[in-house]
Amino acid sequence: MKYLFDFFPILLFFIAYKFGGIYVATGVGIAASLLQIGWLLLRKKKIDTMMWLSLGIIVVFGGATLIFHDETFIKWKPTALYWMFALGLLASSLFFKKNVIRTMMGEQIALPDNVWRNLNLSWVLFFIVMGLVNLYIAYTFSTDTWVNFKLFGSTAMMFIFIIGQGVVLNKYVDDKEP
Repeated sequence: MKYLFDFFPILLFFIAYKFGGIYVATGVGIAASLLQIGWLLLRKKKIDTMMWLSLGIIVVFGGATLIFHDETFIKWKPTALYWMFALGLLASSLFFKKNVIRTMMGEQIALPDNVWRNLNLSWVLFFIVMGLVNLYIAYTFSTDTWVNFKLFGSTAMMFIFIIGQGVVLNKYVDDKEP
């Protein structure tokens, strides 16, 4: 359910693009992100850092798209978000000696320290690659292709990566019932 809720602005962006173009979609994306945060605030729910970061990036890059009437800014938004995630994971590990992936998943699975390090690094590299692929699609193909990639391609890449992570981590899962 949380994934669907997080996916809400992207889905509305896609639908708005199909009916109104990139500038309408950008405005809808900003509004949907603001509504999403507002809904959580009204319900007194915790808003995680990634959601705040995503809101900030859509407001800045989407706002620049609308102000300058230049779709290049909104096309950079996913890359900025992916690279911020990569930087956050890397900086947490290097400077604060905190593995964010371990913090998020540590209660579900026990892994050796080197596996946690490799898992964190694999997410860093994945987010860097996602940012590069986004830029490649944005600058090589039409806006229509980029919007379709944003919804379907990046979602598929994330899904495949997570399945791959699951396969790798499966050998550390204890099959015995407690």
